[in-house]
Amino acid sequence: MTGTLYVVGVGPGDPELLTLKAARILREVSCICVPKGREEGSSLALSIAAEAVSLDGKEIIEAHFPMKKTRDAKHGTELDEKWGRTVETVLQRLNAGADVAFITIGDPTIYSTFFYLYDRLLEENPGLGIEIIPGVSSVNASAARAKVSLGLADEKIAVIPATYAEDLKGYLAAFDTLVLMKVHKVFGGVLKVLGEEGLTGNAIYIVKAGMSDEKIFRNIRDVKEGDLNYFSLMIVRK
Repeated sequence: MTGTLYVVGVGPGDPELLTLKAARILREVSCICVPKGREEGSSLALSIAAEAVSLDGKEIIEAHFPMKKTRDAKHGTELDEKWGRTVETVLQRLNAGADVAFITIGDPTIYSTFFYLYDRLLEENPGLGIEIIPGVSSVNASAARAKVSLGLADEKIAVIPATYAEDLKGYLAAFDTLVLMKVHKVFGGVLKVLGEEGLTGNAIYIVKAGMSDEKIFRNIRDVKEGDLNYFSLMIVRK
């Protein structure tokens, strides 16, 4: 009997934000697959899970593949091969009857690594049982930590990767609240546009929401280079 693949969102960093269902699944499965962007790096998702539940005796599979901004990997490329090896490894455990949890930071449906593999898994086994366990996203966690509403009544909200925000002024004009993901790479440019639009005082920059070294900047001009981090976002509320 083929095992079930559980895609588990472990939240943004605070292990207490792991849902009851996510914790139960992690306790019950025999194998956990952990995506990693660097072979030598550690897994934040795994460290969050380990603080919430005991992982003793479980097989931990480290799936290494670069986090590319693409929906597809061309056949024969390094990325294609790495995704293919991950699919093969996961299917081996599932076909042997083991249940597997693929863990991911935040929520699995928001810019998640897993969906790069979803279609490939179903191509190999169309009848594969996959259950997605939602998690608290960094968007929700950051707004909660900053004590700010993302939207009220008929206000419009946009969540976009900051690296793709070529028309930031257009987004600012069209939406009441703008959440810029991974803003660290383009922070200077965003700061410039917000200044031109008179919205610098409407922005909050949150780094590592819910983690022990969390930082919240209500004056984004106070942000230093050392505060620019992958696990960060900016909320602009008009």
